[in-house]
Amino acid sequence: MANRTTALTAATVRGAWIVWLVGLATYFVAVFHRSSLAVAGLVATERFDISAAQLATFTMLQLLVYAAMQVPVGLLVDRFGSRAVLLTGTLILTVAQAGFALAESYGAALAARLFVGIGDAMTFICVLRLVNAWFAPRRVPVVTQLTGVIGQLGAIASAVPMTWALSTLGWTWAYGLAASLGLVAALAALIVLHDQPGTRTLRGPALSYSAIRASLASSWQQPGTRLGFWVHFTTQFSQTIFALLWGYPFLVEGEGLSPNAASMLLTLMVLSLIAAGPVMGWFTARHPWQRSTLALTIVGAIAIAWTVVLAWPGRAPLAVLVVLVMVIGLGGPGSVIGFDLGRTSNPPARLASATGIINQAGFVASLTVVVAIGAILDWRSGGGPGADYTPDAFRWAMSFQYVLWALGATQIFRYRRKGRAHALLHGLPRTTLPRERASS
Repeated sequence: MANRTTALTAATVRGAWIVWLVGLATYFVAVFHRSSLAVAGLVATERFDISAAQLATFTMLQLLVYAAMQVPVGLLVDRFGSRAVLLTGTLILTVAQAGFALAESYGAALAARLFVGIGDAMTFICVLRLVNAWFAPRRVPVVTQLTGVIGQLGAIASAVPMTWALSTLGWTWAYGLAASLGLVAALAALIVLHDQPGTRTLRGPALSYSAIRASLASSWQQPGTRLGFWVHFTTQFSQTIFALLWGYPFLVEGEGLSPNAASMLLTLMVLSLIAAGPVMGWFTARHPWQRSTLALTIVGAIAIAWTVVLAWPGRAPLAVLVVLVMVIGLGGPGSVIGFDLGRTSNPPARLASATGIINQAGFVASLTVVVAIGAILDWRSGGGPGADYTPDAFRWAMSFQYVLWALGATQIFRYRRKGRAHALLHGLPRTTLPRERASS
């Protein structure tokens, strides 16, 4: 009997890693599609004859849809299971990216990016739910971080290779080949994924409007959910806006780098993100009371790195830009801390909806910054298609980030006090609190 139990346990562990790898592959594809415009911004302005504000609308629309979909997707996952929602999202992404490849007008391209945002929104929450269903609680923080950071390899695949494909194959073939990745990911998910060990498809109870309101209200009332929301809001947006849209134009037109050098720096940013993720996962698992402190440290480091670059007389040296992108990359795994705060603050039955609430935060912030940067660039450069975006214009535009860092850091300080008080009230031993609490 003992041997049989051991064999079953070993099989479950192997199955967990296989399920995770397939879920991770679908997230990789989603990040690829999400980031595929990052190195195509200048090409898109020529193809569609648009201004910086119109270019920003692509990413603005994508982020707006992504953020708006987070709570509905969380509720869908709680109701229909991760597998069904993940498959649906992957297929939507594939069709949308194919439409973007064929688009010849600005309106058609906008419609395609809208559906890219919808499909993208239906991936990450599903994979996190699979992680929580298949892995032991002690492993969840590290596997969650690995999911977030390894999935960002999709951003690397949309940097140097997409730069090459756009210059060599042209717009339609580059994005058409990118769309084909979704078919492979969908097939693997269809064959391999199970919502939990022994259950291919897990259905939750049907939710009435009043039940949905009660579930979302309960999640939001948890101070840990709100703290997770503001951690995600504050840490993520600088890395997101840099990777999705404005990093490449900033490096090429604002800092005078070659397209290949800019692509390599975007790749380096993702490598920094990947290297930092497992370390942060280990830290959050070992020191749960220090999670908000780690998040604030990351925000401070990003703000300082940007200050050095923006205050540099003239164009910053390459070494300084290397440091900038490596520090910005910390924001990706830093934002995953928010999900761990939500996980430890909510019961499994509403975990996906709480995750959706948290996950929309960083994308609301990113959306705000993307739009503001486009507007400020047009304001400082005269606007219109073909405008010359000077280093001075980029300094003004990128400085808008300080507004959101200040807001987010204030809210993190506010809700970490409330979160710790709530945890102590519900039985967490006071001796687990670090000395940090006395000054928080």
